[in-house]
Amino acid sequence: MSMQQVLEIMRGLQDDMADSKIEQEHMQADLDASHVRNDELRRVNEELRRSLRNNQVQRENEEVEHLTPPREFSTPFSQEILDAAIPNTFAGPKAIFTGMEDPEAHLTAFHTQMVLVGGSGAARCKLFMSTLTGMAMDWFISLPSGHITSFQQLSQLFREQYLANRAPPPVSYDLFDVKQYQGESLKEYINRFGSQVVKVGTSEEPMIVYAFRKGVCPGPFCESIIRNRPRTFAEIRRRAVEHIASEGEVCEKRTSVVPARPRAQTRAQPVRVNETTTGRKKPEGRRPYETRKPQPQGPAGGDRPVRERA
Repeated sequence: MSMQQVLEIMRGLQDDMADSKIEQEHMQADLDASHVRNDELRRVNEELRRSLRNNQVQRENEEVEHLTPPREFSTPFSQEILDAAIPNTFAGPKAIFTGMEDPEAHLTAFHTQMVLVGGSGAARCKLFMSTLTGMAMDWFISLPSGHITSFQQLSQLFREQYLANRAPPPVSYDLFDVKQYQGESLKEYINRFGSQVVKVGTSEEPMIVYAFRKGVCPGPFCESIIRNRPRTFAEIRRRAVEHIASEGEVCEKRTSVVPARPRAQTRAQPVRVNETTTGRKKPEGRRPYETRKPQPQGPAGGDRPVRERA
């Protein structure tokens, strides 16, 4: 290889290196420009995110400002009642009064619950307020501020407000209206009659027994108490329990499946033999079978006359 060729090759390599260097410079410039664009996009995205967050906070604040403030009312309890502590064992009211129920029944249910929970009269006032809802709560809020100072006063105001909802007090003669329905069992009737006796609160045993006899349906139990009249309602209960138990046993017997009687094994009956007949007739003495001879068709004792030809 000549010197001239070597110089040309070296010159070509230098040109290639120069072109490669220029290309690297262009790539580095493009890379720097790309980093600059990415930084600019990141900054713009951060500003947009910050702006959206500020707009959302501003919107929430505006919604809170436009909300209707809660209704404020002055409590009708005195300061002593407001400072009373509620028992920790109280799990919330079970009896709820809307303004349409019987006030005496609601007070009875509330007293029963408070006997189990305990607490002072001031605590009962605060707990009684939690049982009111609807129209009853509106009535309670309308009371003057600081007007109620004891639970007795609150109970009296409550009774007077809903006096029209009270059921009429039962009288002893209401027992004669309790009659056994058609298809009602004796157990259901005696339980319903007993609950009415408790409501009436009478202790006149003759009248209770007479009212029960008038209301029970005709049947075996009614006949038994008419024949042997009981003197007290407790005796009626005892005899009813015995009758219900026996009646259940009879019903069980009626509905039980009776097993079928097993069939007895049939035995071969002995063949009866007529000894006199067997003595007279012997197998070897039987006559052989003879064909029957034709009998004449004419009159008896002669041959049929032959018809003469003309």
